[in-house]
Parts: sequence; C-alpha cells; structure tokens
Amino acid sequence: MKCNGFDLSRGEAIEISFSKTIESVEPLFTPLPEEIFIAPGWIDLQVNGFGGVDYNSPLATTGEIAASLNKMFATGVTRLFPTVITGSPERMRAALRNLALALAQGKDAVPAIEALHLEGPYLSPEDGPRGAHPREWIRPPDWDEFRRFQDAAQGHIRLVTLSPEWPGATAFIERLAGQGVAVGIGHTAANSEQIARAVSAGATLSTHLGNATHPSLPKFPNYLWDQLADDRLAASFIVDDFHLAPAFLRVALKAKGLDRCLLVTDAVAPAGCAPGPYELGEVPVELHADQSVRLRGGTRLAGSALQMHHALSNVIRIAHLSLRDAVTLATRNPARVGRIAGRQRGLNPGERADLVRFRFHNCEFQILETFIGGTLVYRNQ
Repeated sequence: MKCNGFDLSRGEAIEISFSKTIESVEPLFTPLPEEIFIAPGWIDLQVNGFGGVDYNSPLATTGEIAASLNKMFATGVTRLFPTVITGSPERMRAALRNLALALAQGKDAVPAIEALHLEGPYLSPEDGPRGAHPREWIRPPDWDEFRRFQDAAQGHIRLVTLSPEWPGATAFIERLAGQGVAVGIGHTAANSEQIARAVSAGATLSTHLGNATHPSLPKFPNYLWDQLADDRLAASFIVDDFHLAPAFLRVALKAKGLDRCLLVTDAVAPAGCAPGPYELGEVPVELHADQSVRLRGGTRLAGSALQMHHALSNVIRIAHLSLRDAVTLATRNPARVGRIAGRQRGLNPGERADLVRFRFHNCEFQILETFIGGTLVYRNQ
C-alpha cells in the first residue's frame, strides 16, 4: 500500500510504501493536489474513556471498548494508554481485567492499546491536589496491592501516576522503575525533598502538570516550581481551554523545553458525545455545552472531552508553536516517555505503519485517514 503527504520532519513531500511496517520512504516529485500532511499517528498516554464508554466501568465489554476506539481514530490517535483511576480495589481490578481481556481477544481496534496507565489510588488526599478522585479510596502505596492490579491487567500496566508525599513512596517508585514501569508525579502535595527523592528513584514524568493543585501556593518553594525546574522530568499538559491558563502553558513549555513536553487529553466517557450526565468510575460527571466536564452539580473539572487533534490546534493557537513542534508533542515525545520502543519516532523504514494524513488550515486539523499497523481504520468521507 502507498500514501503520500508533506512530512514536517523532513520538510518535503514523500510517498510511503507500507504493509504492517513502513517499507520505504521516497521523495514525491509530483505536486500534491493540495497541501496534505502525513505524520506518525498521535499517541495519548492518558485516556479514561471515549465515545460514551468509561474504561473504569467494571461493566465495559470488549465490544464497547473497541467501538470507542473506532470513534477515536477519527481524531488521529493510533496509540493510547487507557487509564484507570482511583476507586475501590475490586472496581479497579475489574476495570483492568476488562482492558486486558480486550487486548487478549485482539479485536480490530485493540492494537491501538499500547499499555495501561494506573492513575491512583496512591495520590494526595488533600482537596485541590486530589482533583476529582474520590477521597474515600485514596490510600498509600502498597506493593502487594499493585501486584494484584498488575495481575488483573496481565502485566500491561506500564505507567503509574502517584504522589511521592506518602511514606514509602520512594521505595515503591524504585520497585516500579525496576520492573520497567514508568512513573509520573501527579495529584501531589509533596514537598521539594519528596519530589527530588522521587525523581532520583526513577520518576520521569509530571502528569498533567499545572492541574490538581491547591487554589493558592507559596511563592517558593512549591511543587510546581520543583517539577518545572527538574530536567529529568518530562511533563504532560491538557490543552483544552479549561485546565490551564494560557500564560502558565507558555511559561511551562519554555521552562521544560519542547523535547520534554507532551500532550494528553485526559478524555473521559463523554468525549465525542452530546452534553449530559455521565460516569467516571464511581464519580458522577456532566459534559456541559461549553465542552467542559465537571463533577455533577459542581464546578470542579473531572477529566475532559478533549480530542487530540483539537489539543494540537489549541497548543498552536495558545502557545504559538509551529505545526512541526506541535506534532512532536503528540508523537515522538509521548513515544519516548511511554517507552514505545521503535514506534512513532518518525516515518522510517521498519517502524510500524501507524500513520495519519491530515489537512491543516486556519489552525484547524481535518483528519483524512488513519492507519494502524498498515490497516486503514478511518477515512474521512
């Protein structure tokens, strides 16, 4: 199979020949009918649900999970880490089993699932940093419990977000890192020393930096400056016009450097759906007409309805990034942070043919085609 487009990383139009993997990449000397871009498919390391399906529900079926992914392909995503959040041990294990079963059954959409992200329950219990995670199920790190989670997930948990403020968190992070699990710092009220120890123990990511914080912080020190200042930490950002102030986003991207930044959606079940009431695990949420997702009856944000091609548009518009730099935040950088070996690092022979073709005009993306492992999974009709 062949497809073509303008490759931002090479700065030229190319034609790609591929089956399951990319076989060759050649310059395209004939002009394209109109400017069409081609890139590695987007990667999202934090997705709680999509298209009306909650990945935290014990009742979610393999068919429903696959159907939600099929809807997501219209946004250009070809790799994701479904994310299970804080809940009762039984509910979390059931959600992990559902996702692992979907992987094992190998439905058409499931190759998009690269691994699983465990966000909680080892987070800060304080209001603000805790975000929308239910307080009753917040608890300290427990290695035996994590092993039960990993068993339920059939070994597919490859990213854990936790707060290093808990006693024993440093040793817990060391054990995770020793087993090849990436560790993100998030939903935290940790002090400078606790954050430094976490990074030295193997934490490599600040999860949705700038969110899940206290309403006000001391001028210094505080956990935002500590994470921004540590070059050993990459940082993910939810760029949806609700989670981050534009000035903070611009400063954070400059402080971290674009090679250490990535986009996530933190999407929940109502993403891609009509406004109304939904569930996020055990938490009732509502999608409002302005596309914000909040605790039902309240004002606190609870995930997002963001889609990745809109996140790309937003970061270009708000932070004044080039198209090339924005695409890097959704491809190469999350591939590195998520340890997706040999995939999505570029358009090179031997890499899996996960591709997205799109138009870009007036800071808006129009996804034309999405391929996963050489298979066409979405075409704009």
